[in-house]
Amino acid sequence: MMNSEPSEGVPAPVQAAQQYIHKAQRLYQSYLDRATPHVMYRWLGTLGVTILFELRIVFAQGWYIICYAHAIYILNLLLAFLQPKFDPSIQDDLLADEIEEGGSEEQRSPLPSSRDDEFRPFVRRLPEWQFWLSTTRATVISLVLTFFTVMDVPVYWPILVLYFCVLFVLTMRRQLQHMIKYRYVPFDWGRKAQYGNRR
Repeated sequence: MMNSEPSEGVPAPVQAAQQYIHKAQRLYQSYLDRATPHVMYRWLGTLGVTILFELRIVFAQGWYIICYAHAIYILNLLLAFLQPKFDPSIQDDLLADEIEEGGSEEQRSPLPSSRDDEFRPFVRRLPEWQFWLSTTRATVISLVLTFFTVMDVPVYWPILVLYFCVLFVLTMRRQLQHMIKYRYVPFDWGRKAQYGNRR
């Protein structure tokens, strides 16, 4: 945090710039705080900026490498959004190592022996808020980069599209297999959690 008191030894123009930057950061943070509860409107705004970015790419017939890098970054964010914070495959490996070192699973763990006995909520590796914020920032930065001709690297775009499609299919297939193997669903879609047997 910056003090509002004048600092000794700092020139007045630098001090004025620091105060202006601090004020801009506070204004930016206040807008983010106001947008937090409005999930649908946030994502609709991001969709609008993304459509604007894609239209810029299509009509300008360039900046395909920026579009490709943007798509790869969004894919990485999506994967982090779909994955649990605590990866069950790593926990299985740790449990297998403990059993190898000595003792059975029942002797080593004072917790319930069956993993299905306890309720574990799904905690994402990347929360929805961070996913939205990173996606929006990346899209705005990509859109701004399309206004600089130095960023328009000539590439044969059908190869990039094909490569991205293959990468997307392989990555999503692996993610779906992981979700099926460890039986978790990263979405609730209004589903109410039920505990115990239904009567």
